[in-house]
Amino acid sequence: MGQKKQRLLEAKRHQSPPDGTRTSSPKEPRLEPPTTLGPQRSIYFSSLKGRPARLGSEFFDQPAVSLARAFLGQVLVRRLDDGTELRGRIVETEAYLGPEDEAAHSRGGRQTPRNRGMFMKPGTLYVYLIYGMYFCMNVSSQGDGACVLLRALEPLGGLEAMRQLRHTLRKGVAGRALKDLELCNGPSKLCQALAIDKSFDQRDLATDEAVWLERGPLGPSEPAVVAAARVGIGNAGEWALKPLRFYVQGSPWVSVVDRAAKRNTQARAKASRDEDF
Repeated sequence: MGQKKQRLLEAKRHQSPPDGTRTSSPKEPRLEPPTTLGPQRSIYFSSLKGRPARLGSEFFDQPAVSLARAFLGQVLVRRLDDGTELRGRIVETEAYLGPEDEAAHSRGGRQTPRNRGMFMKPGTLYVYLIYGMYFCMNVSSQGDGACVLLRALEPLGGLEAMRQLRHTLRKGVAGRALKDLELCNGPSKLCQALAIDKSFDQRDLATDEAVWLERGPLGPSEPAVVAAARVGIGNAGEWALKPLRFYVQGSPWVSVVDRAAKRNTQARAKASRDEDF
């Protein structure tokens, strides 16, 4: 039995009370009351109606590739200490498949205190530091050492608070004000905008009270998804070329657009439409 399954069974036997509250990071900056209220309309998905249901453990209990695709369109919510809720729709992800994946932190089956979240039950956050100053947030999936990196969000609510957080946490950059498109268009940027740091590592996205996932509303049609190579893993051999990054086609909030992959997606969509006639 895989280590994740063993830990999942243990967690069910010794499940903590549902009202267990985690203490937010002591480094979380103090914010002025945000001027941006509530969700905003997206041209890629229909607007929110009421408060969507929080996604539970069963949503995360699927293989990394299907989870990476399933994340697209869902809404990540972060509640700050003062009660401010920040919301962003996930528009870009990357799948990391575990020990076989040369680009994964768990390649070769390696386990360390740093990457333990990758081996915990699906839905566990794996937050790590890069370049000694930036954080990236992943969510574990089915399979030991497998997870999904959250790469980009479309900001929906709490944009003023996001701007303040990005301004406070940006390293070595001063002066120019950020455009809304720049708030969450990268894995470290979205962590800054949502005040996500190492204190969130190994939290359960299905039960935590400071960060969770809500089901995004469905639009009139399913948005086209581009599958492309992952970013920044050039030393991973053939794994650097595998199409394990997924993003919403046409979304301006995506971190990096792969034009060749986009053309391939459009060609497949056209061929599929032609077959219908």
